[in-house]
Amino acid sequence: MIEQLSTLFTSSPQLFAIALIPLGLVVGSFLNVVIYRLPVMLERQWRAQAQDFLDIESPTSDQPTFNLATPASTCPHCNTAIKAWQNVPVISYLLLKGQCAHCSARISARYPLVELFTALLTAIVGFHFGFGLYAALAVLLTWCLVTLIFIDIDHMLLPDNITLPLLWLGLLIALLGWGPVNLKDALVGAMFGYLILWSVYWAFKLVTGKEGMGYGDFKLLAALGAWLGWQALPMVILISSVLGAAIGITTILFFGGQRSKPIPFGPYLAGAGWVVLIWGNQINQAYLNIY
Repeated sequence: MIEQLSTLFTSSPQLFAIALIPLGLVVGSFLNVVIYRLPVMLERQWRAQAQDFLDIESPTSDQPTFNLATPASTCPHCNTAIKAWQNVPVISYLLLKGQCAHCSARISARYPLVELFTALLTAIVGFHFGFGLYAALAVLLTWCLVTLIFIDIDHMLLPDNITLPLLWLGLLIALLGWGPVNLKDALVGAMFGYLILWSVYWAFKLVTGKEGMGYGDFKLLAALGAWLGWQALPMVILISSVLGAAIGITTILFFGGQRSKPIPFGPYLAGAGWVVLIWGNQINQAYLNIY
């Protein structure tokens, strides 16, 4: 059965992509949990470490366990436990008409949107790379980038728990020859990815006295450099900068955004990295054909 599915998916990238959609929806539902809970877990961890360092007795030492698995999901308004049938990706949201089954409070539309977004990107990756090991690795990268995008939007944070494993995994893939990037290009990509934004950060800080970005951005670009190679870094930086500038200017001009309000750069880096992962070669070829 497994061999037959393998043969079928190998011969038909379209069918493989369609088969990945349910998986993408389920993983998207889990990513919603990670997006909400991981920052809370990190904040509690940092607070505990600070209190331990300062030798301050923690008033929260008896707090109940809080991680990605515990406690079970509940409605944030009435604290009623969410049943299994109410947690089916997208379908439950539609059946409940976007409301809590117990208190009728509105459920954010972002939950099903993240699920659909994850499923769509997963299917695109499967169709682009076809059935195989690197497709599975690229899907994993995609899921991590989706998580980073929404955490950075919510908290201006790119957790080391995600960026650093991505960096080392990218280097490991290059070392083992599992992807299109060799180890030398991956190492140089990781180093340059970090140093480029690190240099921009310090140049901006020396000129203005302000911090223009966070260290999480350096680590994310280093991870993308490890996955995509140093040759992809100029394209990633260009696309992310153009997207960031366009969306920032649009927000200020048409939606009353404040010029002084910080804008997370991680979503643009992650989005640009994913675009280059899928269409980098086509973009390069189109550029060469023009010039």
